[in-house]
Amino acid sequence: MENRVTSNIIIENARIGFRNFSGKESRYNPAGRKNFCVFLDNELAVKLQNDGWNVRWLTPKDEGDPDQGYLQVAVSYDHIPPKVMMITGRGQTRLDDESVNALDWAEIEEVDLIIRPYNWIIQPGTKNEKRGVKAYLKTMYVKIVEDAFEKKWANSPIADEEEDM
Repeated sequence: MENRVTSNIIIENARIGFRNFSGKESRYNPAGRKNFCVFLDNELAVKLQNDGWNVRWLTPKDEGDPDQGYLQVAVSYDHIPPKVMMITGRGQTRLDDESVNALDWAEIEEVDLIIRPYNWIIQPGTKNEKRGVKAYLKTMYVKIVEDAFEKKWANSPIADEEEDM
């Protein structure tokens, strides 16, 4: 049997994009599948690709620039729920399967994350055998950009929606 990937990937100050924490259906995404992409430096992208991770490459906009490696990361609360923490001036808030969609449109200042591998294999022991490593989110800390009014009004209590009715 070939080597299995067992090490997590730890990325501080990560750049993420193509955010779909709500699992919205699109041309490239079936409904309910939550994910995002993390952009990789080329050295790490090549290493991960050689280890069997599904690294994809964006063609650069400007001629002469190198391709940009990235990894699509699944966000699944089904078997091993990730720890997703949103940081604002009020402190840390743990996001769950329903609230994590707030990250789709949030203005993000900083992201630290840990990605865990899932080794998969199709038709083992045959000539059609295929294997790879899928990326799942294990831990993510996301610092949100706050504007001047958010800071100004941060200490004002928030009334329950039920009380407003």
